Amino acid sequence: KSAAAKGSLTFMLVGTDSRDTGGTTGSEAGDPTFRAGAQRSDVQMMAHISADRTSAAVISIPRDSWVSIPDHGKMKLNAAYSLGGASLMIRTMEQLTGDRIDHIAVVDFYGFKAIVDAVGGVDLDMAQANTSGSYHFKAGINHLNGNQALAYVRERHNLPRGDLDRVQRQQALIRGIMARAGTLNPVSDPVKTYQLVDAGLKSVSVDDRLSNGDLRSLALSLIGIRGNISFLTAPVTGTGREGDQSVVYLNQPKCDELWAAVREDKIVDYVTNHRDQLLPDTPRGRSTAARTPARPPSCRACHGRCGSRARSCRRCACRRGRRTGGRARGAPLPG
Repeated sequence: KSAAAKGSLTFMLVGTDSRDTGGTTGSEAGDPTFRAGAQRSDVQMMAHISADRTSAAVISIPRDSWVSIPDHGKMKLNAAYSLGGASLMIRTMEQLTGDRIDHIAVVDFYGFKAIVDAVGGVDLDMAQANTSGSYHFKAGINHLNGNQALAYVRERHNLPRGDLDRVQRQQALIRGIMARAGTLNPVSDPVKTYQLVDAGLKSVSVDDRLSNGDLRSLALSLIGIRGNISFLTAPVTGTGREGDQSVVYLNQPKCDELWAAVREDKIVDYVTNHRDQLLPDTPRGRSTAARTPARPPSCRACHGRCGSRARSCRRCACRRGRRTGGRARGAPLPG
């Protein structure tokens, strides 16, 4: 790290697609053994915490990003975890960003649900009514439990921007968890606060350089700055295909600017100048309302019997003269 960034922390946050009902991450994992090819990362985020601990940024990198994976060539980003676990994911991200990853935290679907339930569920503001799995959400504020939250962030069908909208859902949920956790006061209610932190420890696996005590202290400090956490997505140029794979292409010049801000601990300045990249208050959803097909326009003079698609057919208006009740009287319809 540069002298300016000394004391800052950069985490890699990984959500895996393991569906083991006993859990594979955290202190109570039923089977924490990593097996190459058994699972891919469904969520990849960088969390940067400023040296003065007054601000933080969470940056999503789409799982389908087409990147160079050390010793494997160009592949989707989420393949790194499948091929080599946490160590290869760290190497891949350090190569991509030029930044040192201080720590990594990994959580699977089971642990993810447990965290949401530990905070008593989360409130999410949705732009429109949408369906995720078997759950239906209304436009506006919805209170989600662990199972509902998992279905919401895993939804990948009919999202306007595909993987890019999916990462915004993931960020919105993390923001909701932070907001919920922020209602706890370590001073007035230390027992409940530490119960929540311990629930996180039971669900999340971290590298061996981060002790449980360090993780508790970090979690409490994040609760304290919850109002100054920015959520962004790595800039992209769009989507495309590599062989039979649908991929996301990162915008390298814009990403380089973002990674430089992280390396120099100047993410606050970056956010100030790139507010268009911030997570919106209400991420997009999938509409579930039945849409009535638009009725094709037709001539109002004869209710469309003349075959015209114009709202006011000039032939009918000229040959019929006046209209009564939307229907013209007089001569027969022109041929």
